[in-house]
Amino acid sequence: MMKIMEGGCQCGRVRYGAQVDNDEAYLCHCRMCQRATGGVSIAFKNLPKAAVQWTDAPPDWYQSSPIARRPFCAHCGTSLGFAFVDGENMDLTVGSFDDPAYFRPSHHFGAESLHEAWLDTSALPRYRCDEHKGLVERWMKSVGKIPD
Repeated sequence: MMKIMEGGCQCGRVRYGAQVDNDEAYLCHCRMCQRATGGVSIAFKNLPKAAVQWTDAPPDWYQSSPIARRPFCAHCGTSLGFAFVDGENMDLTVGSFDDPAYFRPSHHFGAESLHEAWLDTSALPRYRCDEHKGLVERWMKSVGKIPD
């Protein structure tokens, strides 16, 4: 079922609406994505370019290679996606959607650069931001509340 999902950058300058027809997303582990995001992988939702409407300010674009470019916000640095220069589709970063929990991973891409130790972290201890005293104190002192 087709639905419109919204998202954007951390500072709110760049916003989008995307026509999404399923919950499938993927993890890219290629070295270019690792370097572009600073992470060991990035979660993407692949969509037709025509299904994405930039609703406020358009993103800035970085020509990351001769064949691709990446939308981002130059004000806050949020990575928003990936697009081949000549392709019909593009990727939006799952984390930039307002409801990233809607998506589920369906496959890995760039598996030659996959860091196996980062795939199954379910046995590691988990800590909540709202239980970290120093973090909570900083937010309360700065803005009077903990961000969503």
